[in-house]
Amino acid sequence: MKNQLITALVAVSLLGCMPENKKPVVEQNQAENAAIAYSAIGKKVMIYTTASGTKLRLSITGKANFKPVGQPVESEVSVFVNPNKTFQEFIGIGGAITDASAETFAQLSKEMQQEFLTSYYSQAQGIGYSLLRTPIHSCDFSPASYTYVSDEDKELKTFDISHDYKYRIPMIKRALEMAGGELLFYVSPWSPPAFMKDSKDMLQGGKLLPEYRDAWALYYTKFIKAYEKEGMPIWGITIQNEPMASQTWESCIYTAEDERDFLRDHLGPIMEREGLGDKKIVVWDHNRDLINHRAATIFEDPEAAKYAWGIGFHWYETWTGGEPMFDNLDKVQEAYPDKKLLFTEGCVEKFDSAKYQYWPNAERYGGSMINDFNQGTVGWTDWNILLDQTGGPNHVQNFCFSPIHADTRTGELIYTPSFYYIGHFSKFIRPRAKRVSTVSSRSQLLSTSFINEDGSLVTVVMNQSDMEMDYNLYVKSEGIKVTILPHAIQTVVIE
Repeated sequence: MKNQLITALVAVSLLGCMPENKKPVVEQNQAENAAIAYSAIGKKVMIYTTASGTKLRLSITGKANFKPVGQPVESEVSVFVNPNKTFQEFIGIGGAITDASAETFAQLSKEMQQEFLTSYYSQAQGIGYSLLRTPIHSCDFSPASYTYVSDEDKELKTFDISHDYKYRIPMIKRALEMAGGELLFYVSPWSPPAFMKDSKDMLQGGKLLPEYRDAWALYYTKFIKAYEKEGMPIWGITIQNEPMASQTWESCIYTAEDERDFLRDHLGPIMEREGLGDKKIVVWDHNRDLINHRAATIFEDPEAAKYAWGIGFHWYETWTGGEPMFDNLDKVQEAYPDKKLLFTEGCVEKFDSAKYQYWPNAERYGGSMINDFNQGTVGWTDWNILLDQTGGPNHVQNFCFSPIHADTRTGELIYTPSFYYIGHFSKFIRPRAKRVSTVSSRSQLLSTSFINEDGSLVTVVMNQSDMEMDYNLYVKSEGIKVTILPHAIQTVVIE
């Protein structure tokens, strides 16, 4: 793995040459106004590439100059970007700090800890994560099941987050510091305490008992206040991780009607009563397959919908053998345009250390991110940001991949291709950017584009094919010629 570590360090060094965006914040609609009059002529153009079978990892592979071009022809491959047509506002990209991530991080040397934090959270030298998720008490990626209250404490008088002081909170604080003091930070529960459930077990599903709905809603508010007291501002919450999955780990079942009623009659009002009405509440937090039913059930109840900022989703619907259901997102956006789409979790399952550098894992990230953004998604959250050489720790042996692994036996960091694929988005597309119209003339190329507040235009192009391809990148009536290698991803930055 030494060569992989050297590659990663070289990549971080290359990233360091990219100047950090320190331009002043512009007025809210300036990016839109700039798009209307947008011209790429005379602007600086940099091309960054990550490619299979090469050493290219977020490497600068070209510069270009736009020039006026004529009618595209069918025999050539083209990507068309129209900055005049803007869509959703972007809120960020990031990952989850779980107990597993934090405990693995604590086993690294100080030097490796610093490299890790820089790689994820520095925009100048890393990939500039701007979003963070963490569980409320335990999940499968914890050393064991635990809660913040003693058994049968319906009044929550024993509520105490001391468990998190050892590993999780220190890591989150360091991530916040590396990110410049700002991360969009949201939290999610995997299960209520066992005494609140009909199954009397945090694992294997079960349901929240009606008599504990208020107590469980209050639990969320206590967690938010406890974390904020430690200097970690919470942006929002999801109601329940994977509410239709009875898992071998912490899980809890909510039908669409259950979740609607809990939000409307308990969680929403109690959040407001506790002075937390400004926190964003995200419903569903499960796969794309059933998202439309959940959206209709909750968003068409005005009293429930008023508490819901948006709807979260995962990518695991492919467990059935089918393809990702990206079109379902578009239908939600079409039906409920005032509600936001947020990708809340995705990872590559079934860890196998022989597949650290397995390229299809990275392409799963790239394809999902491009398609999700093009369907209106405003933010994208990976699962564990760090796991060890076993794909854990995980107290129910549900071992998975993360973009970076740490071999705790050697102290080595292992950067997978997924880390770089995510970086092609997170480093260059910044919070408050607006997605702009982008289409490709060939199915082999996927693409999405955003215009940042400072006016820089970012286009990500992914080649899914086995062929090297030349393509024309059109920005309105101006263009450049670009070559993309087989199974590669590129970011073209115009500033």
